[in-house]
Amino acid sequence: MTPKVLVFAGSTRKGSLHRKLAVAAAGDLRARGLDVNLADLRDYPMPLYDGDLETESGVPENARAFRKLLERHDVFVIASPEYNGSFPALLKNVIDWTSRPVPGERPAAVFRGKTAALLSASPGPGGGSRGLRHLRELLQMVGVEVLPVDVTIARALSAFDDEGRLTRPEDIAAIERIGQAIVSSAERSPAAA
Repeated sequence: MTPKVLVFAGSTRKGSLHRKLAVAAAGDLRARGLDVNLADLRDYPMPLYDGDLETESGVPENARAFRKLLERHDVFVIASPEYNGSFPALLKNVIDWTSRPVPGERPAAVFRGKTAALLSASPGPGGGSRGLRHLRELLQMVGVEVLPVDVTIARALSAFDDEGRLTRPEDIAAIERIGQAIVSSAERSPAAA
C-alpha cells in the first residue's frame, strides 16, 4: 500500500525557509511515486487554544478541517522552524487543537499510529536540531512514530537558489534520505503486507 503523505511547514511567513524545505521534500516524495499533499498552515488560521472557547463554541472550523487532513494521511513530513531553541507556538497550537477528541475517541486519536519525518533549516550552524528534539518528544507523546533520521539544514540562507530549490549536494542528499526512510518504513508496516 502506498502511504499518503501530508507535508507542511510550521511557519506561515511567505518567504519562509521552511516552506521552501517543505516544497523540496514534497517534490522528492512525489518523484518516488508517493501520494503527497502539500498543505499551508496559512490556509488554516486558528485562535490560540483555549478550553473555555472550546466549551463555548467547539473546535474551530479550520482546526476541524486540518484534522480531517491529518486523518486522511499516514505520514506527516513537518518542516519546523526553531524559535529560541524549540518549535514555534503556531505548530504547538495546531497540534493542541487537532488533538482534541471527537465524541467516543481518545485524545490525540488523529495522531496515534501515524509516522512523521522532521525537517528544519536555520541560518546558524545547528540547522534547527534543538527545536526538532522538542517536536519529536511532543509527537511521540501523542502516539506518532517519528523516524530516527532528521533533516537539519545549517546556514540555510545560502542553501536555496532564487527559485527556492536546494543547491548544496549534502542538503539534497538529506532530503533524499528522508524519502528513502519513508518508503522503507511503509514497506515494513503491517498494512503493506
